[in-house]
Amino acid sequence: MNPVEKTLMQLFCLIKKYDICGMVQIETVLSILWKGFIIGVVVSAPLGPVGVLCIQRTLNKGRWYGFVTGLGAALSDIAYALLTGYGMSFVFDYVNKNIFYLQLFGSIMLLGFGIYTFRSNPVHSIRPISGNKGTYFHNFITAFAVTLSNPLIIFLYIGLFARFAFVSEGVLVFEAVTGYIAIALGALLWWLSITYFVNKVRRQFNLRGIWILNRVIGTIVIIVSVLGFIFTLMGESLY
Repeated sequence: MNPVEKTLMQLFCLIKKYDICGMVQIETVLSILWKGFIIGVVVSAPLGPVGVLCIQRTLNKGRWYGFVTGLGAALSDIAYALLTGYGMSFVFDYVNKNIFYLQLFGSIMLLGFGIYTFRSNPVHSIRPISGNKGTYFHNFITAFAVTLSNPLIIFLYIGLFARFAFVSEGVLVFEAVTGYIAIALGALLWWLSITYFVNKVRRQFNLRGIWILNRVIGTIVIIVSVLGFIFTLMGESLY
């Protein structure tokens, strides 16, 4: 038996011994990926101070300056997601026993967040932009600091994690890591998409465009939260 065959045989024996394929269910992984991706997009989409800053930098400095601004915000969001998940891991029993009420609570929080987003005017967050572009790292770190200075995002994560049953007992390390990677991918895709869109329509994009975009985002969040609330009352799953 050559070394390659020996290695494959050992791997096969390991899989059979610990039932690795049985432990990691494809359906479970896909569900976690979907939930994490949606959470990442919902957290990133509303045009708060960092969202407006990202759009400003895209218009005034270029698409990639806007994108690295989004990267800084995404890194901060992931830090808060990990902190929220770690905190909720200590109350698994409570979460499992009250999942119905927690999902209703999550839907209500998401509804409040959607209404706040819809009614807010992100134009008020616009600040004068320096003529100096600065380095990519400078744009990245300033966005990271601005997002990190808003710990209230933890409450949004609590609502989303409850709504999507993202934190539960018995989750494998691989599945948990997959979920948080999915959150990061959702956030990154949002920032990549918004900077691409703004860069493409830069000549037509104005303050009213920012306001309209924020209202569309708020409307979508409201619809999802209401559907989530109704489906929870019916005992059905939205995802």
